[in-house]
Amino acid sequence: MKDVALLAGVSQSTVSFVLNGQEDMRISSETRKRVMDAVAALGYRARAAGRPVKNRNRVIGLMFDEVATSPFAAISIEGVQEEAWKQNVLVEVVMTGSDKAYENAILRKWSADRVEGVIYGSILTRKVKAPDALIKHKTVLLNCYEDKEHYPSVVPAERRGGETAARMLIEAGHRKIAFITGENWMEASDQRLEGYERALRAAGIPIDPNLIVEGNFLPSGGRTATLRLLDGATRPDAIFCANDLMAVGCYEALKERGERVGETIAVMGYDDQEIAQHLSPALSTVLLPHREMGNWCAQYLIDGVSSDDTNLRMECPVVKRASHVRDMGR
Repeated sequence: MKDVALLAGVSQSTVSFVLNGQEDMRISSETRKRVMDAVAALGYRARAAGRPVKNRNRVIGLMFDEVATSPFAAISIEGVQEEAWKQNVLVEVVMTGSDKAYENAILRKWSADRVEGVIYGSILTRKVKAPDALIKHKTVLLNCYEDKEHYPSVVPAERRGGETAARMLIEAGHRKIAFITGENWMEASDQRLEGYERALRAAGIPIDPNLIVEGNFLPSGGRTATLRLLDGATRPDAIFCANDLMAVGCYEALKERGERVGETIAVMGYDDQEIAQHLSPALSTVLLPHREMGNWCAQYLIDGVSSDDTNLRMECPVVKRASHVRDMGR
């Protein structure tokens, strides 16, 4: 509306009165014509409510419960944006704090704006109850899912990621492989543990309860759990941490005890956070495919995908560095 007012040489109020058809205002026919000529020149169109909307790029909405509490939300957002922009589609991002009233208000706004679709995302991989107003939109769920599978979704294949990482430790010659869990209420922690156990069973290695210790997804938990393992009944020759931050604490504890990571004892992380490549030695870990998941969601909304792929578990590949290979001559 501001652009129309500038081009027509009138106030924004005058533009509003003209576009809303308020004939009782004392606006000359010449002024009305200038406003309408400016509207045409700038490529505006009137909405049903009479308000002008400038022709613009196509838009999809991206709704997250949290953004600041984890680096992975930003990576997902970048993945959505880079894929959408390839097709000249803009992304409008909101953070809701899981406030259902706010979510529905945003979704009603997006309905009025006629966005092409909505990505509903969670910072934690989990089951969600999607807001009612989503039903009016073409929707895909990012890093979350619904029981009834009303909407397509994409989540990391956490079990396969845990299994692949544990198998790599086994292939490197390790047999006494410890696992430091995250907080047990998190699905990701449970599924990574399940993958670890699956790999051990497949290799014929007994699961030793003494080698499974609870952590907290923080460096403090990794350090405390590692010290417990070193003081326990079974000395591990490898430690698989359920995330990279616990691996940081694991490194600290091992170095306190005079161990050499990647030589006297191996370490595997999970997440592939930025810090992983800067540890010494660099941490072998599992990549969470948040960027690729964001790409997939944008592709789904803009291009559509095969119906066989609408509830996808995306692969979590292992990133090989130096920490998981032990000194085989020890």
